[in-house]
Amino acid sequence: MSLQLVRPIAFLDLETTGVNLSTDRIVEIAIIKILPDGSRQAKRKLLNPQMPIPAVTTAIHGITDEMVKDAPTFKQAGNELKQFIENCDMGGYNSNRFDIPMLMEEFLRAGMDVDLSARRMVDVQHIFYTMEPRTLTAAYKYYCEKELIDAHSAESDVNATIDVLLSQIQRYPQLGNSIESILGSIGEEKIVDYARRFLFNEKGIEVFNFGKHKGRPVTDVLKAEPQYYDWMMRGDFPLHTKQKLTEILNRTLLKNI
Repeated sequence: MSLQLVRPIAFLDLETTGVNLSTDRIVEIAIIKILPDGSRQAKRKLLNPQMPIPAVTTAIHGITDEMVKDAPTFKQAGNELKQFIENCDMGGYNSNRFDIPMLMEEFLRAGMDVDLSARRMVDVQHIFYTMEPRTLTAAYKYYCEKELIDAHSAESDVNATIDVLLSQIQRYPQLGNSIESILGSIGEEKIVDYARRFLFNEKGIEVFNFGKHKGRPVTDVLKAEPQYYDWMMRGDFPLHTKQKLTEILNRTLLKNI
């Protein structure tokens, strides 16, 4: 069974200097776009993160400072990447919690306006953990009956992710073969910011998803504790989180005028 697509879906995988959305940077990006006719288009780039790559991270993905010293920065490559994913739904492995938030942070740091709010996001790890909790390497072996060669090479991981998804829709007919049916089966979080510090509750209201105010409406907290906004804006939160917090605050202030 093949994917039934209304519009292209772009699967991505990142290798980075670390896992902190605020301070780490992308060193390699691979995107494989599947078109509605089933054909694929691939793009892979090494990127200069403009910061040293920690040895502990290099030990995982094998990318060194020397390998990226002449590579373009994200800002230099950003427009090409933006155009490649234009009008695409998004997919990946743990992409909803890491790759997409990290990518969006890089776009924001580069001053580029990229809006994914209307895109559907298929995280193959979410399907896997819902059906058969495992890692990507184990998922590839379980669903595809193959050993994953070159794990932590971005392009190999993306190709493995796509193969796992195609095997998943074969194994679980209840998933269907469209983006809508897959997300309808496993559920789709209604997020406010990509780092998931805020979520929409069942009433469509933005609520905190962390800390002492978890579950409380953001507007209620900002009204009761105006200093909480300043604390978050000074804190080590992703740019997109701060952007959404400011939007909520401004909307609240306008209602009170």
